[in-house]
Amino acid sequence: MDWQFFLSSSAALLIGAFLLDLAVGDPRWLPHPIVLMGKAISCGERLLRSGNARRDFLTGMALSLLLIALSAAAAEALVALFSLFSPWLSFLAKAALASTTLATRGLLDAVKLIEAPLRAGNLAVAREKLAHIVGRETADLNQDKVLRASLESLSESTCDGIIAPLFYFFLGGIPLAMAYKAISTLDSMIGYRTERYFYFGKFAARLDDVFNFLPARMTAFFIVIASLAARLNPVRALRTVWRDHANHLSPNAGYPEAALAGAFGIRLGGPSIYFGKEIHKPYIGDDLTPVRIEMLKEGRVLCLVTAILSLATFALVSTARG
Repeated sequence: MDWQFFLSSSAALLIGAFLLDLAVGDPRWLPHPIVLMGKAISCGERLLRSGNARRDFLTGMALSLLLIALSAAAAEALVALFSLFSPWLSFLAKAALASTTLATRGLLDAVKLIEAPLRAGNLAVAREKLAHIVGRETADLNQDKVLRASLESLSESTCDGIIAPLFYFFLGGIPLAMAYKAISTLDSMIGYRTERYFYFGKFAARLDDVFNFLPARMTAFFIVIASLAARLNPVRALRTVWRDHANHLSPNAGYPEAALAGAFGIRLGGPSIYFGKEIHKPYIGDDLTPVRIEMLKEGRVLCLVTAILSLATFALVSTARG
C-alpha cells in the first residue's frame, strides 16, 4: 500500500479526525479553536454592539464575516504548515486540528452527565448539567422535561456538532469545516431573537440557517436509517419527519428532532422559558411512549450510529471522487 497517498487522502483524514475526537474529545488543557472564537465574539460584542438597530446589524455582520474569514485562513495556514512535516506526523497534526471541529465525544459525555444524576435521584444536578447544553432555563424543570430537553439537544447537536462539520470537511477540507464552526459558534452566542441580539446577531443566525439547510436534512435521513440498526422504529421516524419537520422555530432543527421523536415514539417541543420569557413552540412527534431515563442511553447509541453512517458515507464518496 502507498501509505503516503493513503495518509494524504480526505477519507483517511475524515476517519482519523472522527476517531481521535471519539477517543479523547476536547481535553481542557489543550487550547481549542472554539474557545478562541468565543473570546473573539465576546470582545467584538463589547466593542461593537451599540443598541442602534441599523448599526448593530452592520457591525454584527462585519464581526461575523471577519471571524469566519480568520478562522478559515488560520486553518489553511496550519494545514500548509503541517504539510511540511513527515507523512505520519502531518496526518496526525491535521487529524488533531480537524477533530476540533467535531463534538461527538463531548455530546455523548454531556448527555451521560445528565443521565447519571437522574439515575441517582438527584434532579438538581441533572438540571445543572442540562443547562450546559441548552439555551432554555432549567431551574424549574421536572424529570420528564429534563429528559425531553436532553433528547431535543442530542438530536439538534448531532447535526451541529457532528454531521455538519463532517459534511463541510468533505466538501472543502479543514478550512471549510473550521469556517462552519465559526458560524455555529456565532449563532450559539449572538444568534438569539432577544432584544439584545435581535439586530446584532441577525446576520449570524440567518447564515447558520443557510449552512445547516443540507446537514439538518441529512441528519434526519441518517437518524431514520440508524433507528433500524438501533432496533427503534424507522418507519415512524420517517413519517414524523415528513409531518412535523416544520413544527420548530428554526427552519432546520425540526428535521433531526422529528426523526428522533418518531424513532422513540415520544413528543418533543412545547413551551419553554428562555431569558425569563415563555416561548410557545409547536409539539413534534406523538406522545405514544413515556420518556424514560434509559432513552438517554438509547439516544446516545442512536447518535453514534448516525455519526458512523454519515462518516462512512462521506468517506466512501470522497474515495470514489478521489
